[in-house]
Amino acid sequence: MSQSAAGLTTAPNSAATAPTIAPNASASSAASTSPLTEQDILRIRADFPALAETVNGEPLAYLDSGATAQRPLAVLDAEREFLIHSNAAVHRGAHTLAGLATEAYEDARATVATFIGAQPDEVVWTSNATDALNLVAYGMANASHGRGGASARRFALTEGDEIVVTEAEHHANLVPWQELAATTGASLRFIPVDDNGIYTAADAAAIIGEKTRVVAFAHVSNVTGFVAPVAEIVELAHAVGALVVLDACQSAPHRRLDVVALDVDFAAFSGHKTLGPTGIGVLYGRRELLNALPPFRTGGSMISTVTMEGSDFLPAPQRFEAGTQPVSQAIALAAAVRYLDAVGLDRIEAHEEHLAERMLAGLAQIPGIRIVGPGLGVPRAGLASFDVAGVHAHDVGQYLDALGIAVRVGHHCAQPLHRRLGLTATTRASAYLYTTEAEVDRFLAAVAQVRPYFGETS
Repeated sequence: MSQSAAGLTTAPNSAATAPTIAPNASASSAASTSPLTEQDILRIRADFPALAETVNGEPLAYLDSGATAQRPLAVLDAEREFLIHSNAAVHRGAHTLAGLATEAYEDARATVATFIGAQPDEVVWTSNATDALNLVAYGMANASHGRGGASARRFALTEGDEIVVTEAEHHANLVPWQELAATTGASLRFIPVDDNGIYTAADAAAIIGEKTRVVAFAHVSNVTGFVAPVAEIVELAHAVGALVVLDACQSAPHRRLDVVALDVDFAAFSGHKTLGPTGIGVLYGRRELLNALPPFRTGGSMISTVTMEGSDFLPAPQRFEAGTQPVSQAIALAAAVRYLDAVGLDRIEAHEEHLAERMLAGLAQIPGIRIVGPGLGVPRAGLASFDVAGVHAHDVGQYLDALGIAVRVGHHCAQPLHRRLGLTATTRASAYLYTTEAEVDRFLAAVAQVRPYFGETS
């Protein structure tokens, strides 16, 4: 037990507990690009209780981390310890628990900010990444309708302005921009993809022009695993004075993300894909932009002065955190990023790239399989989406589930991309730091039996 500065005796914070990984996978080796060893992965897996479960009488092979990741004990314990010992409303009370809760809440913000190379006042807590992207889009809509004063005019859009996305976007990074275009009169344009679902910097240069005001795109595609040419797109956008909004949902959990080095204006990612809880997301924004962007969700906690005639808003990030904040979730997410840092993001990325190559090579040997996305030897995230000739993706998923293998099926919230590829749905297997080669091989062996099982032999 420890004595806090506020005078309350508290239990040790398990959020600070290091993962039970091998010594060579510690934070001190984070710069290493060598894949995690088999021993490392086994020790990591011991931190994830869900991975010991059985499904339909078979050991669980969890290959759906691209949708939501499992959580290690350090994360589960961090949230539980806070709720047991320090739970209170933050920024609202003068009592000891309120002080402890506020300190932990803001410490979590600082931890996550450091994780992405930002400053604490450039990190806004949201309910998820979708909420974060909507915050930017609807803030710009408010600015376009005269809210926010002179400082917000940089965000105002009107007829003749253009918003640029890509044809590969998740709906969360497409629909908000469709709505912004509809409410402001701006035009929505998209960077097209090829038959593999990928695009180049040259493709982006053909679309981004003098009328472009916003460029929003995914760092890593949740369908193809394609890694976008971020530097080139940012350069194109900033050359014409456009803002860059990065969907980092499939990058922040898996590879080192430095928003300042990438030079993006806004970035969003979710807690539940980053070993953290649901109900929390992160919006990064440049300090000067966040302080100029009008809020779109208003109420308590985000105001400085309220009269019956009007209100003044606090500076960022509080101006975007109306109402009761996700306190325990923020603390759990901070524990999650500490866990990732302890393992080493570079080692995680190398491990996932190795597994992706193994998946791609194996799938390519199975008759009737069409893989979407970059081919062998091209950088991609640790996921593979594919179509099985003659068998619907949902049937593929059910067959694999019967064998204890969890994958994702459907259009993965990317209908335009699937339409461009001539597909209604795909099956997606996604790996993470706790995925083993044996699980990948088990998955490949099962996929090889799908078409024979459903009578598709041609």
